[in-house]
Amino acid sequence: MNKMVVVVKGIIFHNGKVLLVQRAKNEKIGGGTWECAGGKIEFGEDLTTALRREIKEEAGLDVTVGKILYATTFKTDPTRQVVVITYLCGSSDNFVTLSEEHTAYIWVSKEEIKGFLKSEIIKDFEKNHVFALEDWG
Repeated sequence: MNKMVVVVKGIIFHNGKVLLVQRAKNEKIGGGTWECAGGKIEFGEDLTTALRREIKEEAGLDVTVGKILYATTFKTDPTRQVVVITYLCGSSDNFVTLSEEHTAYIWVSKEEIKGFLKSEIIKDFEKNHVFALEDWG
């Protein structure tokens, strides 16, 4: 049976850098990879409410949620498709408390980020002008 999953992600800026979190190695999807914080929306949940909840759960941060930067979709396997909606976010704090889903975090500059994210995500950033945002330091 086919399954659609809707995920919200936040490109969280603090002092000109973006937060990345590393998925735990034992996570069945994307184990060990770096990503922006976020996660699945729950049925009936508002998109920005879900994003704030997910970021609080994963990184312990309270964020402001801005505009949608882009949306994309891909399959994680032949029967599971993910729709990702990525928002511009800000945090007045950079003290991160990770959930069990993640084992590390880093605040990165525009130049550094390309060494952490998968090439597909970098292509999405480039195509959707994320690197042109004024929020980079």
